Amino acid sequence: MAERLNEAERAAELPALEAQGWQPVTGRDAIAKTFTFGNFVEAFGFMTRAALWAEKWNHHPEWFNVYRTVEVTLSTHDAGGLTGLDVKLAKKLDALAG
Repeated sequence: MAERLNEAERAAELPALEAQGWQPVTGRDAIAKTFTFGNFVEAFGFMTRAALWAEKWNHHPEWFNVYRTVEVTLSTHDAGGLTGLDVKLAKKLDALAG
């Protein structure tokens, strides 16, 4: 099972993610970001590519899609908060979104 990020890990990882648009979720140990694409097909393509990585890493995001936007929330439910898996997936999602 993944371990929650300690304070040193948070200090090392979260500022860079926040610079990329990830924000803390109020009332939860989670981060969230809204991705906006040119149209529904681009948004769905992003979700499809992300799903392949999420399945490979056995770490699945919470997400919501309407037309060209995808809202993503990351938190490791088994650990009760943010772990290295969330950081890894956030970075991958940013890369996939281009």
